[in-house]
Amino acid sequence: MAADVVVPSEEILRHPAVDVVVIGAGAVGAACAYFAARAGLSVAVVERGAVASGTSSGGEGNILVSDKDAGPELDLALYSQSVWRNELSEHADRWEFDSKGGLVVAATEAQAQSLKRRAVRQREAGIDAIDVAKDDLRGYEPHLAPDLVAGVYYPQDAQVQPMLVAAHLLRLAREAGAVVHTRVSVTGFLRRGRPQERADVIGVRTTAGDIPSGCVVNAAGTWAGGVAALAGVDVPVLPRRGFVLVTEPLAGRVRHKVYAAGYVDDVESSDAGLQTSPVVEGTESGTILIGSSRERVGFDDTFSVRAISAIAAKAIALFPMLADAKAIRAYHGFRPYCPDHLPVIGPDPRAPGLWHACGHEGAGIGLAAGTGSLVARALTSDPTMPSLADFAPERFGAVA
Repeated sequence: MAADVVVPSEEILRHPAVDVVVIGAGAVGAACAYFAARAGLSVAVVERGAVASGTSSGGEGNILVSDKDAGPELDLALYSQSVWRNELSEHADRWEFDSKGGLVVAATEAQAQSLKRRAVRQREAGIDAIDVAKDDLRGYEPHLAPDLVAGVYYPQDAQVQPMLVAAHLLRLAREAGAVVHTRVSVTGFLRRGRPQERADVIGVRTTAGDIPSGCVVNAAGTWAGGVAALAGVDVPVLPRRGFVLVTEPLAGRVRHKVYAAGYVDDVESSDAGLQTSPVVEGTESGTILIGSSRERVGFDDTFSVRAISAIAAKAIALFPMLADAKAIRAYHGFRPYCPDHLPVIGPDPRAPGLWHACGHEGAGIGLAAGTGSLVARALTSDPTMPSLADFAPERFGAVA
């Protein structure tokens, strides 16, 4: 699959100037490249590893609205839902788009009341959120634990295979004229003007030569902060490690994405320590994916028995039948975390010509389509709605 989007790195040395260089070939970078190329811009993608070798290879592929409260991220999620289900619908089978719906469950009356209040706000913002009474929970999921109090069902929640998203969006971008360079690292920016810290960004310097461009989009995922630093600007994206456990095929045993109410609190938390909450969902192949964990440990790639044990125990409490299921593998990745829990999207006035599309944390796959579409529209001077103002990179520091 990856071979379909690879261009030999030596071709970079004679590559002409392009309108846009996209740094990163994960789902977000691929979406930016696809929509920019489709808008008629010439595009080059530069990726330090293989296609989807970063965060996009270490997650579950969630396209969620259920975990977002009213506000700018939810507005972006709803816009992204529209892009996935309309503009990209003809390609849905390529990345195994599964509109499975999500069920959030409460173990206590206090959690149930909190879920209901949240659902009211979400409905006012445009989400389809259906309150589920205790006696109706097993109609959605027959194998749920019997002592749960209530839930909320979100039919808009969906799932994709994230590596397929990145690979196919890049293939489609190439068909529209884009060039993709893998295993090439960005080492700096080409600049024009004085003083240097405000000099225009007019391309990238890489391990295989320079690529001049009209602008550069930083979609480098967990490495986006380091890329921004090469331009002398602060974008505080940090890695947040998470694990996923995969069971043997148990077809039909879990129908939706199911998670405990506490998951939302973990997503919104800024705690650096290990946090776990049960997230359980089936796949088309019959395997069950079990999460979730979050912890800020830098890029420590160590396998954590503690994290895996915790998410397994909590998943069994949610679905007791999992106690007899065999785990066949586990994997993990690093989510690009921003301290204010909002992604960074748009032009950076501190380094004119540099744009960002990063910091989506665990929502990156779901928000990729909307992010790519909005970036392409902004690059071609089309009005963007929702506005990118809430995601502006300069919120992390004054313009020099």
